[in-house]
Amino acid sequence: MRVLLTGGMTAGHINPALAIAETILQNDPNSKIAFVGIRGGKEEDLVPREGYPLYYVKSKGISRKKLSLSNVSAYWTALTSPYSPKTVRIIKGFQPDIVIGTGGYACWPIMAAASRMGIPTAVHESNAFAGLAVRRLQRKVDRIWINFEETEKYIRAKDKIVRVGNPLRCGFGALTRDEARKKLRIPKEKKLILSFGGSLGAEQVNRAVLDMMKYYSSLHKEIIHVHASGKAGYEEMRERFSELGLHSCKNCVLIDYIYDMPIQMAAADLVISRAGAMTLSELALMQKNCILIPSPNVVDNHQYVNAKALADAKAAFLVEEKDLGDGVLWENADKILSSERRAKSMQRAISRFADKDANRLIWQEILNLTKR
Repeated sequence: MRVLLTGGMTAGHINPALAIAETILQNDPNSKIAFVGIRGGKEEDLVPREGYPLYYVKSKGISRKKLSLSNVSAYWTALTSPYSPKTVRIIKGFQPDIVIGTGGYACWPIMAAASRMGIPTAVHESNAFAGLAVRRLQRKVDRIWINFEETEKYIRAKDKIVRVGNPLRCGFGALTRDEARKKLRIPKEKKLILSFGGSLGAEQVNRAVLDMMKYYSSLHKEIIHVHASGKAGYEEMRERFSELGLHSCKNCVLIDYIYDMPIQMAAADLVISRAGAMTLSELALMQKNCILIPSPNVVDNHQYVNAKALADAKAAFLVEEKDLGDGVLWENADKILSSERRAKSMQRAISRFADKDANRLIWQEILNLTKR
């Protein structure tokens, strides 16, 4: 089987595609897989690391706030890119049996072109609110795979919808907490806090977490706190890390990105993160205690909706970005880390949000679409 996967800019669009690629190879090791993205996206880093070929197309994000020269250019690119010689060459050269998109404007050119050329297509939407690319592709693709039931209300092509959940990479859930900690050489008596704001960075989250390290984590020697700031702004955060005197604290670690997330998350006693759908699926599968800080910079505030569902079920603590001051982050962290009873109760609650069948359902869908 020959499969083109497309989607990009952020890890939230790329990781589902990587998970689907793993699922395909687990079921059909002879499959040929390639990715299509755009220059400057996180795919430039993540995809080559996994050994897959990566092609590039031209695509631009469209701002919904105002009419501008940038938007005019983006609309023109969206109109012409599915017909561009480069886009067509990628498809004709690779000759895919199926093309699968995972959202973001990076997937639009290849998905639209493949549909026009009669190649089986499917697009996956991990979030509750269907993104612009998915909504624009709904009449063109053969299948629309969703994670949340409520996504259906944003899709008019109801007959194409199949709820499959979120595909997760095979590493998630592969190790127990003790096995992961042994791999990372974390002493049994230590508690691990893992925090991150996004693959490209999140300034408010980064600053709040560094303050937490200064006034909480560094003072608790039983804690190891690892924070990933994201690539953007990493140098600035590293300077602030030093200004706060954290460079001399052996139990506080600042990095730009977590490449071994399945192992780090398995080892963690507490995860502090955004509330993207993929992250929540990972946390639920691994039954992790978590504090969620939804990004306010997403369409229809869908991360808040995601996080509130967990918070209402007592499966997570929800802290909005505007409320990050006054020590609220480490106060909530301490509530979890200081109470084994609360921690176990939250673990049981979040486990109810886990979907273990997504990879199997997606593979069956691929077989159905390719008539295999």
